[in-house]
Amino acid sequence: MIEVQNLVKWYGPTLAVDDISFNIEKGQIVGFLGPNGAGKSTTLRILTGYIPPTSGTAKINNHDVLSDSEGARESIGYLPESTPLYLEMRVEEYLHYRGKLMGMTRHQRNERIKIVCDRCGLAQNQRRLIGQLSKGNRQRVGLAQSLLHDPPVLILDEPTAGLDPNQIGEVRKLIGELKGDHTIILSSHILPEVEKVADRVIIIAGGSIRADGTPAELRQHVTSGARIRVEVRANPESVEKSFRGVTGVNNVETTMNDDWCQALVSPNEGNDVRGELGEAALKNGWPIREIRYESASLEQFFVQITADQDTARATDVA
Repeated sequence: MIEVQNLVKWYGPTLAVDDISFNIEKGQIVGFLGPNGAGKSTTLRILTGYIPPTSGTAKINNHDVLSDSEGARESIGYLPESTPLYLEMRVEEYLHYRGKLMGMTRHQRNERIKIVCDRCGLAQNQRRLIGQLSKGNRQRVGLAQSLLHDPPVLILDEPTAGLDPNQIGEVRKLIGELKGDHTIILSSHILPEVEKVADRVIIIAGGSIRADGTPAELRQHVTSGARIRVEVRANPESVEKSFRGVTGVNNVETTMNDDWCQALVSPNEGNDVRGELGEAALKNGWPIREIRYESASLEQFFVQITADQDTARATDVA
């Protein structure tokens, strides 16, 4: 559905995108992540036809973004980070206007406007001025216009930017409902949200792809990311000494909360030592309040891999 091969983009002497390649299959939701200046936005602008690449190819639904730009753009529904809405227009008027730009007939527009307004929760707001809507509902209008011509590919750039937690949850649910019907590239800085909806994550840093896999696969690569939290009623020095003696334990950090010792235990890779820690506590006669495994997060992996890239850049400069 989306094919990118050896994509390069130079801005004068600055290399923004450095020979990246990836394919996205039909129906996938892919999180496309990267820090500021990583080349993420440049890549999305190339895919949506805003700017040409310096070299390499990109295809959307088998349409080359350069040689068949119109076909590629017809296959895309695009929600930019700052949705360009006409605040003085009513929702229905705006969607009719967008539909005309896409070459849709009046019958097609009427049919699709009803569908996308129902799907995006705008049925009660179709006759309202966009300028009178909340920010969350304006995002819904932006998403509705991206869905209007029923494109096979959706490119959503920061779709939850500036929304409150309730609104973020609503947009996340809507994106999840679109899975299967559309191939979706989702760019966001709210990594826990990406982790909840994405089938796959691509991380770009320094213009190159640094990671590509499912959220679960990427979490497995976090250095010292997984921890076991144990709370026992005991002296922290005794807890640390006992837990460090358990086979498979790499590190132990302890703090006191009232009369309870909280131990954060970092196991060696691939080891789940909750049973052994429980046995050590029982052997010492310590009351146990909690033993919980805390898996590494996508956010931890993102921080680790982009920090590694920053270190590499600093080394190159030096």
